[in-house]
Amino acid sequence: MRTAFNAASWLVDRHVDEGRSDRTAVRGPSRTLTYAEPAALTGEVAASLRAIGLRRDDRIAFVMADDVELLTGILGAFRAGVVAVPVSTMLQPHELGAILADSGARVVCATTAFAGAVREALTFAPDVEHLVVTGLADPGAVVPEGVRARTWDELTALGATSSTAVADTDEDAWALWLYTSGTTGSPKGAMHRHANIRHVCETYGAQVLGITADDVVLSVAKLFFAYGLGSSALFPLAVGATTMLEPRRPSADVVAERMARERPTLFCAVPTFFAHLCSSDLPDDTFASVRLATSAGEPLPAPLQRRFTARFGVDIIDGIGSTEALHIFLSNRPDDIRPGTTGVAVPGYDLELRGTDGLLVAPGQPGTLFVRGQSNALGYWRNTSATRQVFVGEWLNTGDTYAQDADGYYVCLGRSNDLIKAGGIWVTPSEVEGRLLEHPLVAEAAVVGCPDAEGLDKPVACVVTTAPVSQDELIAWCRDGLAHFKSPRSIVFVGDLPKTATGKLQRFKVRQLVAEQVRP
Repeated sequence: MRTAFNAASWLVDRHVDEGRSDRTAVRGPSRTLTYAEPAALTGEVAASLRAIGLRRDDRIAFVMADDVELLTGILGAFRAGVVAVPVSTMLQPHELGAILADSGARVVCATTAFAGAVREALTFAPDVEHLVVTGLADPGAVVPEGVRARTWDELTALGATSSTAVADTDEDAWALWLYTSGTTGSPKGAMHRHANIRHVCETYGAQVLGITADDVVLSVAKLFFAYGLGSSALFPLAVGATTMLEPRRPSADVVAERMARERPTLFCAVPTFFAHLCSSDLPDDTFASVRLATSAGEPLPAPLQRRFTARFGVDIIDGIGSTEALHIFLSNRPDDIRPGTTGVAVPGYDLELRGTDGLLVAPGQPGTLFVRGQSNALGYWRNTSATRQVFVGEWLNTGDTYAQDADGYYVCLGRSNDLIKAGGIWVTPSEVEGRLLEHPLVAEAAVVGCPDAEGLDKPVACVVTTAPVSQDELIAWCRDGLAHFKSPRSIVFVGDLPKTATGKLQRFKVRQLVAEQVRP
């Protein structure tokens, strides 16, 4: 028998129904909302989506900055029973277009700053019927034939005569698709149920983060990331706390400004950003209001963790999650922090380390990390092959190699394949190599991860050229055709790439070469 459940109703309407309408839910750069306001706004969005003809399980993509419109758009999609697809704002038009086309989204919502890229992406996405842009007087400038363009205000006005009722969804209904390069390369849509949202709130949010209604949360990771969605939306809203939305590109100065003005108690970032903060000239008391910081996206180097805590006086709990599991399933605890480890299993999750034969490894030996929990995705949309590789019965193959130390704490040893995790985001070497090979002077290219001065992996390329070309030119070439986080940070010029007798690239030798020639 199915169990009725809607994530939007649980996250916002519940607080209104239980008498918490006047509590502060959202602090944005230009406005503050009590819980009564996002409850009403999500109703308007749901009604508007029904008014333009969206039906259960239709997809709506969001290419938007973190602000009230994105938050209420995602929640409004949940409420209407349609599928929210938040998409990275860092992608190039052809990358974005591939995701829009794969998802079959009928509606795309964009912030003004990203409207140009979205319009160009629409040429690759024939299923899109509606473009909604925030803050533009003429959102319809140069859109493909068959696409109806509106402003955000025009969209929400359409719902005046439509129902704001919560859709008749159940725990297993689709709520959220998040695209990831994951463990097998190309972007794939991990499909999450409404119940998955509640599960991550009741496990990591409640039992590890210990979030309460008195907390105020600031997250560097954006809402289109699974990590940012949990930190900036799901966890605070689940307990009636306050989230701080920040649409600007994260920087030390932006964080310091919001810290001084609004005094958050929880701060969520990735290791690359913690390194940025440590190298900044921020005052040592910048984070005085913060009771706890969290890190995820990639392993947090122990020296960096100790340096941040020693300077700013705030503990960081490092954890690992994945888009496929929606949030963190392995983590340190506020009262049990072991730098250099990722802690132990989050309550509600089971972990196993398996060898290449699929069997459990002996204690202390390395193995691929598998996780079982109620927040695991249903699989990848329209990608049977990748689904069968990653989702193995009740278990999720993370693709990470771990070992347990003598005390049972998990230590990350790296990836089980050649993908690079830079700034908490997967980078596929073949994609970067393909871009380099498009340059007229590049004959061969190999991209690997190389630790920077903070011990964080960044893409570095080894290239063979047919004529002299500068490092800066090749990096700029990559940035013109790829999202910037995918572009190599350094170029190593070589006469030949190391290969086997049969001509196959020896990537491990490329890593050795890069390690010898690139200074952290």
